[in-house]
Amino acid sequence: MAKYSMRKLAGGALALFLIAGFMLVDSSAQKRRRKRRTSTPRITNPAIYQPSANDNANTAGDTSNTSQNANSQGQNKPSEDPEEMKRTIRSLSSQVDKLSDKLGQMQEDQRSLVDLERLSRGEQRSAQLHGEMRDVQAKEAELQARLEDINYALKPENIERATAGVGSTHPEEVREQRRKQLEAEKLRVQGQLDHLAASRASLEQAIAAAESEVDRLRKKLDAADQAAIENAKRKAQAQASSQSSQPYSSPTPTPNP
Repeated sequence: MAKYSMRKLAGGALALFLIAGFMLVDSSAQKRRRKRRTSTPRITNPAIYQPSANDNANTAGDTSNTSQNANSQGQNKPSEDPEEMKRTIRSLSSQVDKLSDKLGQMQEDQRSLVDLERLSRGEQRSAQLHGEMRDVQAKEAELQARLEDINYALKPENIERATAGVGSTHPEEVREQRRKQLEAEKLRVQGQLDHLAASRASLEQAIAAAESEVDRLRKKLDAADQAAIENAKRKAQAQASSQSSQPYSSPTPTPNP
């Protein structure tokens, strides 16, 4: 029984010791927290600098000096030379004129190339039509000769002479058959001649139109060539006059050392 009571006392003492230890730890932690809260730094506003009267006077003096220097630099800047501006304007104007001349020359050359191509085609067309005309005339001459032979053969004495060697009991029928053959051939040849005459008339009109177009294009090209020559002469004269009108600048002698 005494042992049991001793154990209870020892257990109660141990419990009291543990509780006291926990309380001490908690109190020390609360003290640390209070110290951390009280050690927060305070923010203080710095003192504003107030410039003195001398500093203000020096600042105003520096500003006035800066403005005076800027004004003096603006006044000392040299003005542009009017003669130089005139020369620049003349140079730009001459460049524009040259470009305009080149553009006009290019357009004129393009038109000349087109006219040359049309002239070449016109000449080829005219030569082709002339060749066709020669063929038509040759056929006409051949058919005309054949028609003359037929007309000669249609004469009664020629028909009788042509049928004299044919043995027949009815020679008048033979002569009539010969005449009909010649008349039919004459009609056929005359029809061919009429067709060739119509072709020849249309060819004559086509040849006249082609030759007129060729003549017009040749005159146009000749006029363009003459105008180009005249323009070249005028440009050469203008350049020569402009060079002669410019004052001669004598070279500046170099000083001897």
